[in-house]
Amino acid sequence: MTLTQLRYLVAIADCRLNITAAAERVHATQPGVSKQLKQLEDELGLLLFIRKGKSLDSVTDAGVRVIERARIILAEALNIRSIAANLRNEAHGELRIATTHTQARFALPASIAALNRRYPQVSVHLQPSGDAEVLDLLESGRVDLAVVSTSGPAPNGGIAFPAYRWSRVVLAPQDHPLAKPGRAPTLDELAAQPLVSYDSSKRPESSLRRAFAAAGLAPQIAMTAADADLIKTYVRAGMGVGVLAEMALQPGEDADLRVIEADALLPLCTTWIVLRKDSVLRDYTLEWIAQFAPHLDRNDVRRQLTLGIAPEKPPRVPHWRERLAATPITAPRAARIRA
Repeated sequence: MTLTQLRYLVAIADCRLNITAAAERVHATQPGVSKQLKQLEDELGLLLFIRKGKSLDSVTDAGVRVIERARIILAEALNIRSIAANLRNEAHGELRIATTHTQARFALPASIAALNRRYPQVSVHLQPSGDAEVLDLLESGRVDLAVVSTSGPAPNGGIAFPAYRWSRVVLAPQDHPLAKPGRAPTLDELAAQPLVSYDSSKRPESSLRRAFAAAGLAPQIAMTAADADLIKTYVRAGMGVGVLAEMALQPGEDADLRVIEADALLPLCTTWIVLRKDSVLRDYTLEWIAQFAPHLDRNDVRRQLTLGIAPEKPPRVPHWRERLAATPITAPRAARIRA
């Protein structure tokens, strides 16, 4: 049994039993992956997959258990490599981050640029995905960390560190009835408007729907999109009133829209850095965390990952507006109404 065989096995599982796709992912040939899988099954004396013709149809009970252990073994092999690389003070490698489109587009660029200046030989690979897929990518070992947001407790599936708090805003054309200066809308008034928001708002458990439901209301979701820029585009097109993360507001770019702060209407959200339990971080990963969330102490991060010991006094988590206030702005901001 080899690590290569286990890597191929996990790739097949992650590619929905498509051997051709798995071969592309591990940079191998399809016949080579099939051969290694057959050798592994022969060694174990078990079928890991049920075949239908030349295709894999499903995972056997034995295959489920073997794949689960293979993920653990591959994660530990990566940890050993990380330990060795840190001890050799290696300044090259790759950092794989799963996150949402909004985080990738608006929140991460400054920290990734700072990492590049400090570690120019580290390549960063972003995998923008929907909220539901981000943690799956982390759990499967396809990324090193996840950046995801919740409006409640920390996400499950790893060890989560709070990066910053943020609020949602309502976005409307300047001539919209809700955009009157000095007057903020109520939740009832929002419920009467067609809304344009993120794909996650389609889910019954979404925090947006829960906020309306708590007031005995139901939002009219006219359109959803994964990308905040698309939400703004369709607000401009007259599809409805936008509800999106305040990080998506760009100085000078959204001055044609009225921004209505909705702190009193919709719950506060937290963006988290989520890491796999017991993972050994490369030094450059800790550097990126320090850039993205400066209030997190890197020794506390290491201690919580390896020993499960959280700091006695949790650090104060800044709001996005505090981060923004510390960044010089030269262009005018979009007009705002406070709720």
